[in-house]
Amino acid sequence: MTKHPRAAITGWPVAHSRSPLVHGYWLKKHGLEGDYGRQAVAPEEAEDFYRSFTTSGLVGGNVTIPHKELAARICDHLDEAARAMGAVNTLWLGEDGSLWGANTDGLGFLGNMDQHQPGWDSRVGSAVVLGAGGAARAIIYSLLQRGVKTVHIVNRTLENARKLQDEFGPATMAHSWDKLGDLLGTADLLVNTTSLGMTGKPPLEIDLSPLATHAIVTDAIYVPLRTELLKQAEARGNPTVDGLGMLLHQAVPGFERWFGVRPEVDEALRQVIIDDLEAQG
Repeated sequence: MTKHPRAAITGWPVAHSRSPLVHGYWLKKHGLEGDYGRQAVAPEEAEDFYRSFTTSGLVGGNVTIPHKELAARICDHLDEAARAMGAVNTLWLGEDGSLWGANTDGLGFLGNMDQHQPGWDSRVGSAVVLGAGGAARAIIYSLLQRGVKTVHIVNRTLENARKLQDEFGPATMAHSWDKLGDLLGTADLLVNTTSLGMTGKPPLEIDLSPLATHAIVTDAIYVPLRTELLKQAEARGNPTVDGLGMLLHQAVPGFERWFGVRPEVDEALRQVIIDDLEAQG
Protein backbone atom coordinates (compact mmCIF):
# COMPACT_ATOMS: atom_id res chain seq x y z
CA MET A 1 0.00 0.00 0.00
CA THR A 2 1.50 3.33 -1.11
CA LYS A 3 1.82 5.91 1.64
CA HIS A 4 0.54 9.38 0.86
CA PRO A 5 3.29 12.00 0.67
CA ARG A 6 3.42 14.23 3.73
CA ALA A 7 4.99 17.68 3.96
CA ALA A 8 4.86 20.35 6.67
CA ILE A 9 5.84 23.82 7.72
CA THR A 10 8.69 23.51 10.24
CA GLY A 11 9.86 26.20 12.63
CA TRP A 12 9.18 27.76 16.03
CA PRO A 13 6.40 28.73 16.35
CA VAL A 14 4.26 27.47 13.44
CA ALA A 15 0.76 27.56 14.94
CA HIS A 16 -0.25 30.67 12.99
CA SER A 17 1.32 29.71 9.65
CA ARG A 18 -1.03 29.94 6.68
CA SER A 19 1.03 27.51 4.60
CA PRO A 20 -1.31 24.58 5.41
CA LEU A 21 -4.21 26.61 3.98
CA VAL A 22 -2.28 27.27 0.77
CA HIS A 23 -1.13 23.70 0.19
CA GLY A 24 -4.43 22.25 1.40
CA TYR A 25 -6.25 24.33 -1.22
CA TRP A 26 -4.00 22.99 -3.99
CA LEU A 27 -4.25 19.36 -2.80
CA LYS A 28 -8.03 19.60 -2.90
CA LYS A 29 -8.14 21.48 -6.22
CA HIS A 30 -5.98 18.86 -7.95
CA GLY A 31 -7.58 15.87 -6.21
CA LEU A 32 -4.25 14.69 -4.84
CA GLU A 33 -3.67 12.22 -2.03
CA GLY A 34 -1.30 13.95 0.33
CA ASP A 35 -1.04 15.98 3.48
CA TYR A 36 0.56 19.26 4.51
CA GLY A 37 0.65 20.07 8.21
CA ARG A 38 2.58 21.87 10.92
CA GLN A 39 5.70 20.55 12.65
CA ALA A 40 6.84 22.66 15.58
CA VAL A 41 10.60 22.29 16.01
CA ALA A 42 12.00 23.77 19.21
CA PRO A 43 15.35 25.54 18.81
CA GLU A 44 17.19 23.03 21.00
CA GLU A 45 15.85 20.17 18.86
CA ALA A 46 16.32 21.80 15.45
CA GLU A 47 19.78 20.50 14.51
CA ASP A 48 18.86 16.89 15.30
CA PHE A 49 15.54 17.24 13.47
CA TYR A 50 16.99 18.49 10.19
CA ARG A 51 20.02 16.15 10.31
CA SER A 52 17.65 13.18 10.66
CA PHE A 53 15.02 14.51 8.24
CA THR A 54 14.86 11.15 6.45
CA THR A 55 13.28 9.65 9.58
CA SER A 56 10.68 12.43 10.00
CA GLY A 57 8.06 10.78 7.79
CA LEU A 58 8.06 13.87 5.57
CA VAL A 59 8.98 14.01 1.88
CA GLY A 60 9.85 17.66 2.36
CA GLY A 61 8.59 20.87 3.86
CA ASN A 62 9.02 24.54 4.43
CA VAL A 63 11.33 26.16 6.95
CA THR A 64 10.39 29.32 8.79
CA ILE A 65 12.04 31.36 11.53
CA PRO A 66 14.30 30.79 13.35
CA HIS A 67 15.67 27.75 11.48
CA LYS A 68 16.29 28.93 7.89
CA GLU A 69 20.04 29.42 8.27
CA LEU A 70 20.57 26.29 10.36
CA ALA A 71 18.70 24.12 7.84
CA ALA A 72 20.78 25.58 5.01
CA ARG A 73 24.00 24.54 6.77
CA ILE A 74 22.71 20.98 7.19
CA CYS A 75 21.43 20.45 3.61
CA ASP A 76 23.50 18.22 1.35
CA HIS A 77 22.58 20.31 -1.71
CA LEU A 78 21.43 23.93 -2.10
CA ASP A 79 20.01 25.78 -5.10
CA GLU A 80 21.72 28.94 -6.29
CA ALA A 81 19.40 31.28 -4.39
CA ALA A 82 19.80 29.35 -1.12
CA ARG A 83 23.59 29.49 -1.48
CA ALA A 84 23.40 33.23 -2.06
CA MET A 85 21.01 33.74 0.87
CA GLY A 86 22.65 31.32 3.30
CA ALA A 87 19.09 30.35 4.15
CA VAL A 88 16.44 27.90 2.94
CA ASN A 89 12.66 27.96 3.11
CA THR A 90 11.96 24.78 1.10
CA LEU A 91 13.26 21.24 1.67
CA TRP A 92 12.87 17.93 -0.14
CA LEU A 93 14.49 14.52 -0.02
CA GLY A 94 16.41 13.19 -3.00
CA GLU A 95 15.99 9.60 -4.16
CA ASP A 96 19.19 8.71 -2.32
CA GLY A 97 17.91 10.24 0.91
CA SER A 98 20.00 13.40 0.58
CA LEU A 99 18.49 16.65 1.84
CA TRP A 100 17.98 19.39 -0.74
CA GLY A 101 17.25 23.01 0.09
CA ALA A 102 15.97 25.97 -1.89
CA ASN A 103 15.17 29.58 -1.17
CA THR A 104 12.01 30.54 -3.06
CA ASP A 105 11.34 33.89 -1.37
CA GLY A 106 12.80 35.77 -4.35
CA LEU A 107 10.74 33.67 -6.76
CA GLY A 108 7.70 34.53 -4.66
CA PHE A 109 8.43 38.24 -5.00
CA LEU A 110 8.96 37.97 -8.76
CA GLY A 111 5.86 35.82 -9.28
CA ASN A 112 3.74 38.33 -7.38
CA MET A 113 5.10 41.25 -9.40
CA ASP A 114 4.70 39.40 -12.71
CA GLN A 115 1.09 38.51 -11.90
CA HIS A 116 -0.05 41.96 -10.82
CA GLN A 117 2.24 44.25 -12.86
CA PRO A 118 3.10 42.30 -16.04
CA GLY A 119 6.23 43.59 -17.76
CA TRP A 120 7.25 45.59 -14.70
CA ASP A 121 10.93 44.62 -15.05
CA SER A 122 11.21 46.33 -18.44
CA ARG A 123 10.16 49.60 -16.76
CA VAL A 124 12.35 49.47 -13.65
CA GLY A 125 15.92 50.75 -13.86
CA SER A 126 16.24 51.95 -10.27
CA ALA A 127 14.69 50.34 -7.18
CA VAL A 128 14.60 51.47 -3.56
CA VAL A 129 14.39 48.69 -0.96
CA LEU A 130 13.53 49.61 2.63
CA GLY A 131 15.13 47.28 5.18
CA ALA A 132 18.15 45.00 5.30
CA GLY A 133 16.88 41.71 6.74
CA GLY A 134 16.18 38.32 5.21
CA ALA A 135 13.29 39.49 3.04
CA ALA A 136 15.37 42.39 1.72
CA ARG A 137 18.22 40.03 0.84
CA ALA A 138 15.90 37.74 -1.16
CA ILE A 139 14.25 40.64 -2.96
CA ILE A 140 17.55 42.38 -3.82
CA TYR A 141 18.86 39.08 -5.20
CA SER A 142 15.74 38.62 -7.35
CA LEU A 143 15.80 42.23 -8.62
CA LEU A 144 19.41 41.84 -9.75
CA GLN A 145 18.57 38.50 -11.39
CA ARG A 146 15.93 40.33 -13.42
CA GLY A 147 18.42 42.94 -14.59
CA VAL A 148 17.48 45.94 -12.47
CA LYS A 149 20.48 48.23 -12.89
CA THR A 150 20.58 49.92 -9.49
CA VAL A 151 19.15 48.83 -6.14
CA HIS A 152 19.29 51.36 -3.31
CA ILE A 153 19.17 49.77 0.15
CA VAL A 154 17.82 52.12 2.80
CA ASN A 155 18.00 51.09 6.44
CA ARG A 156 17.95 52.82 9.81
CA THR A 157 21.15 50.95 10.73
CA LEU A 158 23.46 51.86 7.85
CA GLU A 159 25.96 49.13 8.76
CA ASN A 160 23.40 46.42 7.94
CA ALA A 161 22.65 48.00 4.57
CA ARG A 162 26.38 48.15 3.84
CA LYS A 163 26.69 44.42 4.54
CA LEU A 164 24.18 43.74 1.77
CA GLN A 165 25.98 46.17 -0.53
CA ASP A 166 29.23 44.29 0.08
CA GLU A 167 27.43 41.02 -0.56
CA PHE A 168 25.70 41.98 -3.81
CA GLY A 169 28.30 44.27 -5.35
CA PRO A 170 28.36 47.45 -7.43
CA ALA A 171 24.73 47.38 -8.60
CA THR A 172 23.67 48.03 -4.98
CA MET A 173 24.14 51.14 -2.84
CA ALA A 174 23.60 51.47 0.90
CA HIS A 175 21.98 54.57 2.41
CA SER A 176 20.83 55.82 5.78
CA TRP A 177 17.14 56.60 6.26
CA ASP A 178 17.60 60.38 5.98
CA LYS A 179 18.59 59.96 2.30
CA LEU A 180 15.24 58.39 1.36
CA GLY A 181 13.60 61.57 0.05
CA ASP A 182 16.37 62.18 -2.48
CA LEU A 183 16.35 58.55 -3.63
CA LEU A 184 12.60 58.42 -4.20
CA GLY A 185 12.92 61.10 -6.86
CA THR A 186 14.75 58.69 -9.19
CA ALA A 187 13.01 55.43 -8.23
CA ASP A 188 10.92 53.28 -10.58
CA LEU A 189 10.12 50.79 -7.80
CA LEU A 190 9.74 51.14 -4.02
CA VAL A 191 9.72 47.99 -1.89
CA ASN A 192 9.07 47.91 1.86
CA THR A 193 10.60 44.83 3.51
CA THR A 194 10.54 46.20 7.07
CA SER A 195 7.88 45.29 9.65
CA LEU A 196 6.87 48.95 9.91
CA GLY A 197 3.20 49.25 9.07
CA MET A 198 2.38 45.68 10.02
CA THR A 199 -0.54 45.15 12.39
CA GLY A 200 0.78 45.64 15.92
CA LYS A 201 4.00 47.35 14.77
CA PRO A 202 4.90 51.06 14.56
CA PRO A 203 3.73 52.86 11.40
CA LEU A 204 5.93 53.40 8.37
CA GLU A 205 6.14 57.17 8.21
CA ILE A 206 7.22 58.14 4.74
CA ASP A 207 6.59 61.09 2.43
CA LEU A 208 5.97 59.83 -1.09
CA SER A 209 5.75 63.28 -2.67
CA PRO A 210 9.17 63.01 -4.44
CA LEU A 211 8.14 59.69 -6.05
CA ALA A 212 7.16 59.75 -9.73
CA THR A 213 3.58 58.59 -10.29
CA HIS A 214 4.73 55.85 -12.70
CA ALA A 215 6.77 54.18 -9.93
CA ILE A 216 5.44 50.89 -8.58
CA VAL A 217 5.02 50.57 -4.81
CA THR A 218 4.93 47.16 -3.15
CA ASP A 219 4.93 46.00 0.47
CA ALA A 220 6.14 42.61 1.72
CA ILE A 221 3.63 42.94 4.56
CA TYR A 222 0.19 41.34 4.05
CA VAL A 223 -1.30 41.95 7.53
CA PRO A 224 -3.01 44.28 6.89
CA LEU A 225 -3.44 43.51 3.20
CA ARG A 226 -3.70 47.20 2.26
CA THR A 227 -1.00 48.87 4.31
CA GLU A 228 -0.89 52.61 4.85
CA LEU A 229 2.04 52.75 2.39
CA LEU A 230 -0.09 51.16 -0.35
CA LYS A 231 -3.08 53.36 0.46
CA GLN A 232 -0.91 56.48 0.27
CA ALA A 233 0.58 55.33 -3.05
CA GLU A 234 -2.83 54.53 -4.54
CA ALA A 235 -4.19 57.90 -3.50
CA ARG A 236 -1.50 59.65 -5.57
CA GLY A 237 -1.94 57.34 -8.57
CA ASN A 238 1.00 54.95 -8.22
CA PRO A 239 0.53 51.32 -9.28
CA THR A 240 0.69 49.03 -6.22
CA VAL A 241 1.21 45.36 -5.40
CA ASP A 242 0.28 43.93 -1.99
CA GLY A 243 2.42 41.38 -0.16
CA LEU A 244 0.06 38.41 -0.11
CA GLY A 245 1.11 37.14 -3.53
CA MET A 246 4.71 36.76 -2.38
CA LEU A 247 3.55 34.24 0.24
CA LEU A 248 1.49 32.36 -2.35
CA HIS A 249 4.02 32.29 -5.18
CA GLN A 250 6.93 31.20 -2.97
CA ALA A 251 4.92 28.07 -2.16
CA VAL A 252 4.61 26.89 -5.78
CA PRO A 253 8.03 25.20 -6.27
CA GLY A 254 7.75 23.22 -3.03
CA PHE A 255 4.29 21.89 -3.82
CA GLU A 256 5.51 20.73 -7.23
CA ARG A 257 8.48 18.94 -5.64
CA TRP A 258 6.42 17.14 -3.00
CA PHE A 259 3.19 16.34 -4.83
CA GLY A 260 4.19 16.26 -8.51
CA VAL A 261 1.87 18.99 -9.85
CA ARG A 262 2.80 22.61 -10.51
CA PRO A 263 -0.07 24.66 -9.03
CA GLU A 264 -1.30 28.11 -10.00
CA VAL A 265 -1.89 31.11 -7.78
CA ASP A 266 -5.47 32.03 -8.62
CA GLU A 267 -8.03 34.44 -7.21
CA ALA A 268 -9.84 31.65 -5.33
CA LEU A 269 -6.66 30.89 -3.36
CA ARG A 270 -6.13 34.57 -2.60
CA GLN A 271 -9.69 34.70 -1.29
CA VAL A 272 -9.13 31.68 0.98
CA ILE A 273 -6.24 33.50 2.68
CA ILE A 274 -8.04 36.86 2.75
CA ASP A 275 -11.05 35.22 4.41
CA ASP A 276 -8.74 33.69 7.03
CA LEU A 277 -7.03 37.04 7.63
CA GLU A 278 -10.40 38.68 8.16
CA ALA A 279 -11.56 35.87 10.47
CA GLN A 280 -8.45 36.33 12.60
CA GLY A 281 -9.22 40.05 12.88
